[in-house]
Amino acid sequence: MNFAKLAVMAAAIAATPIAANAAGPAAGATVYGPQGNPVGTIESVADGHVVLDTGKHKVPLGVESFGESEAGPTITVTKEQLDALMDQQIAAANAQRDAALVVGAAVVSADAQPAGTVKEIDADADAVVVERDSGLVTLKREHFAVDGNGALMALFTLEQIDGATVSTGG
Repeated sequence: MNFAKLAVMAAAIAATPIAANAAGPAAGATVYGPQGNPVGTIESVADGHVVLDTGKHKVPLGVESFGESEAGPTITVTKEQLDALMDQQIAAANAQRDAALVVGAAVVSADAQPAGTVKEIDADADAVVVERDSGLVTLKREHFAVDGNGALMALFTLEQIDGATVSTGG
């Protein structure tokens, strides 16, 4: 997922807060949209970031995105608008991943270590075989993303990948 675009989206949402929320958003609170309809529930708040669960997506937003009404915390978009924005972001990230996920592509781990090369892609089984010096590991397409540098990244640390590697017996 492109977090820079999410940051822009969060800034747009925060552009017209109803009022400053002195206490700030709190986990468990229902968040309301501009017409007073529920948008979702705050799942967590940490380090200036809020995860808002719309029932379809878990949306990361900055605490500055929230205002306050008599009903509780508010944002300036509806649930439908927020879900549509997330659907677009996910589709774009998946298209970027799929373009990079080709046989021969170098793979890095989530902790930015060289993790091998894509050896085989079985679209029917949704399986991607990555060849490492220590053997082969099979992951699902959903276990990959493109990192901020445009590199194909497995969503696991190198230690986790090594734990799943099957020896080539060589």
